[in-house]
Amino acid sequence: MYKILEKTQFSEKVFKFRIEAPEMAKHAHAGQFLMVRANETGERVPFTFADWNPEEGWVEFIFMVVGKTTKMLSTYEPGDAILDVTGPLGQPTVMAPGTTCVIGGGVGLAIAYPVARTLVKTGHEVHAIMGARTKDLLLLEDQFRELLPDDHIHITTDDGSYGEKGVVTAPLERLLQAKAVDEVFCVGPVPMMKFSTLTAEKYGTPITASLNPIMVDGTGMCGCCRVEIDGKTKFACVDGPDFDATKVDWNDLRARQAAYRTEEGQALKAYEEANCACHR
Repeated sequence: MYKILEKTQFSEKVFKFRIEAPEMAKHAHAGQFLMVRANETGERVPFTFADWNPEEGWVEFIFMVVGKTTKMLSTYEPGDAILDVTGPLGQPTVMAPGTTCVIGGGVGLAIAYPVARTLVKTGHEVHAIMGARTKDLLLLEDQFRELLPDDHIHITTDDGSYGEKGVVTAPLERLLQAKAVDEVFCVGPVPMMKFSTLTAEKYGTPITASLNPIMVDGTGMCGCCRVEIDGKTKFACVDGPDFDATKVDWNDLRARQAAYRTEEGQALKAYEEANCACHR
């Protein structure tokens, strides 16, 4: 059992949990993830480490309510316990020396921040591009501003409610045109990562993507998280989640992510009906 120490609500559907996990905190690295099973009948779902503290013995992860399990987790409070948490899983993020542009879109900012923090600690100069649909969904701005100079932070929102109106590729292209960065790291929705990759390719700039396919066990046994990289099958949970973004089959990844959308919707509806006061 893993006790919830703190719960933070960023918006209507986005939450952060800090859980007690001393051994996990000792071994966590930026870019790695953990698998959560809320209770005995729950599914296993992956979340990336948003933060951790080996001295105090806790790890944090951020999630958005999109299905049954995340809906259930959103009802948990500090003092409650999660049945199973397994990690660290996956390979840590490693970038070459040089100036790095770290791009995070939506909940992907929870991954982008520890990556940016690690790069700063290892001597990289870092630019951060933070993208969200609207201001209310922009995560971890304060943390990024504590880490980086203001002129190295570039914020975009789809609706123009904060920062620059538009998508992350606009500031990315400006940085690439100015030859201000040597490499790019991106994480977030598949379309965002795909078009960030196409933009970087125009300028011959290396780009790494942290992929988020559906996972079941997180240890490479189920094969559910397979992705096509340069025509070869890889497993995001053990070979990744970071890959050379120019080698990713983005259409295959997007199709795999949507494979169980109908079933996910049915499970969420059944859970909501079972827990609705009018059905009790």
